[in-house]
Amino acid sequence: MPALTNVQSSPSNSVIIQHNSANEFLAVAYPTLRRHEASANIVLAHALKRVTTEAAMAGFEFSCDDDVEDWLSCADATSFSPQQKSEFWLTMWNTSTPSAPTLELVLSCVKWTLGEYPIFLWTPQSQSGLTTAWITPRIEKIADHLRFCVPSERVFSVFGMTPLVKAFSRYWSDITGHAVEAEPFYSAFFSYCNVDTFKDSDAMLPEGHRLRRARLADLEQVAQLCKEFADDSVYFPLAIDRARIEARELISKRQIWVYDAEGDISTICAVTRSTHRVSAITKVYTTPRWRRRGCAEFLVREVTAKLLYDCGKDCVVLYVGHENSAQKVYDRVGFAGLCGKDKPAGVEDSLELGFVGSRRGHW
Repeated sequence: MPALTNVQSSPSNSVIIQHNSANEFLAVAYPTLRRHEASANIVLAHALKRVTTEAAMAGFEFSCDDDVEDWLSCADATSFSPQQKSEFWLTMWNTSTPSAPTLELVLSCVKWTLGEYPIFLWTPQSQSGLTTAWITPRIEKIADHLRFCVPSERVFSVFGMTPLVKAFSRYWSDITGHAVEAEPFYSAFFSYCNVDTFKDSDAMLPEGHRLRRARLADLEQVAQLCKEFADDSVYFPLAIDRARIEARELISKRQIWVYDAEGDISTICAVTRSTHRVSAITKVYTTPRWRRRGCAEFLVREVTAKLLYDCGKDCVVLYVGHENSAQKVYDRVGFAGLCGKDKPAGVEDSLELGFVGSRRGHW
């Protein structure tokens, strides 16, 4: 671990480090994130996207995942620190063993094409091991640090494991005066599918129907489904012009698949967060006139199988709302711990809470 800079003391023999670039963040956190690659999918995947951009600015190109480790080990990698105050990461380290500090908590404050993301919280601790006594002092200290990094209006919502989010939102509301929104933006299960849980099917596609990656020729139809998906979420609607921006980006990066019913795009399935061993399905939507025909199940199963067997991913992960009927689809494909079934290790309860009077972004 590099020398501790931008440090603020915190409880329990811990320190907080502020990282103003993905390079700085991954230079210290990457080994822990890789060990917990599934649960860390959001913060790790976003950081890898940023570090790719930063490396390109320095004339370094990634052709495979091992290039990330090569870049981070370069003499100049950790010194590359663009002053992007709007994007940063906070890490909290336990230093009770000074020669081997351990990562306890990550806070991510980043943005993307359509605006700022929520604040993301992550810990390598299992959800079952989180206690109020452990959470409270750490969350309060990292929230205090965040308070001096950004205007309070920037924090429009916070997302992560439920105990972390509840503790953060209570304290953030106390110190900023921004009340917590009356209803959660998102209450979801984090689930996974691997080669052991995956469930194949003998069902045949109707004649003339195809499952494929989206093409630029599909732009208008994909944009319309992106808009409908966002409108369904209520809290993050999209105008059609912004939906076109999202659709073009997803198509150009080959991150979105479609169910093509003889030229009519019924369903989309996006995979926007991929790391070395894990990919996340981040958007599944079927337009109303095509629902209850199995389109989503066909497409999700196809995409999941490609990621597991063709791309060699260890697992595919996703979030699904507690009350979302799509749980049935994901359960039939092989995603664990859904539809009231026992929740194995790795299936977590997640929450997004918003704040009144903030400047809402998009995700």
